[in-house]
Amino acid sequence: MTQTVDADVVTIGESMILFQPMTDGPLSSSHLFMKSVAGAESNVAIGLVRMKKKVRWISRVGSDPFGHMILSTLAGEGIDVSHVIKDEEAPTGIYFKEFKGYGDPNVYYYRKFSAFSRFSPEDVRPEWFDGARHLHVTGITPALGSKTAEFIREVMKLARQKGLTISYDPNLRRKLWSEERAKEVLSSLVPLCDIFLPGIEEAQFLAGSLDVSDLGKKFLEMGAKLVVIKLGEKGSIGFFSNHTVTAPPFPVDRIVDTVGAGDAFAAGLLSALLDEECPLDEHVLQQSLSKALRRANVLGALATQFKGDWEGIPFLDEVEHLMQGKETIKR
Repeated sequence: MTQTVDADVVTIGESMILFQPMTDGPLSSSHLFMKSVAGAESNVAIGLVRMKKKVRWISRVGSDPFGHMILSTLAGEGIDVSHVIKDEEAPTGIYFKEFKGYGDPNVYYYRKFSAFSRFSPEDVRPEWFDGARHLHVTGITPALGSKTAEFIREVMKLARQKGLTISYDPNLRRKLWSEERAKEVLSSLVPLCDIFLPGIEEAQFLAGSLDVSDLGKKFLEMGAKLVVIKLGEKGSIGFFSNHTVTAPPFPVDRIVDTVGAGDAFAAGLLSALLDEECPLDEHVLQQSLSKALRRANVLGALATQFKGDWEGIPFLDEVEHLMQGKETIKR
């Protein structure tokens, strides 16, 4: 009998309020903005819930209207936010996107000295992981405050002690810290995870301009049990033990907003892997990884079809419909 769990996944990270202009063009000439919630880890959390997984989100927000909006939005999506700290002294972070009609949007962060940036190793609580199977973290957290690198390292160590498996997406944000510091810290976290989820550019940033297969081997040697590299329009590839599994991309006709696509990919991958009782067992991965990569590719592609970091993430029945190649009846 499968054991009942309180949370399939615990994820820890900062969410902010996102302001997007209602028309494309420079922010300096934009007058009307849409307000929404955004953050890599909460994007993953929403995707996982839409894939019918139980998720507990750990964070720290300001005791302000923006913090209240984040909590109500995520709770409304079905995420457990009961462990989130409300900070009476520091504000909730915000950021802006700028769409100029070509390439990826520009992002402007206002998160320095935010409530979340005040996290330190002393704040980590064992009860965050009670009744949970898996932890998902990103490389954004260690860049946010003076002690957040030590904080996330302690989080990963404690989760492992409590028997959780751990996934880690480096989610490189060059605007938040120096490249030298980023490479040092992000690389140091790889041995603490079971599943490593870099994009191809992030993998090359951390390990050098190696061939994709050599990159996979490199990160496995560093301690990860499963390495999945996102290849963008070329799909994705996974490495474990002596095995390599590839999955073609899910085709889309246009790209609206790429921000959040990697988070949707992670949600798709983890949700499929966690359908299994022992997801990282070599024999299980031989059977399940291909499906997991295909689901991840679908979620990642569909997330690019909408403005916003998570609004375009589909629900499980939609994903299964698409993966089976069924035609949608629209009228």
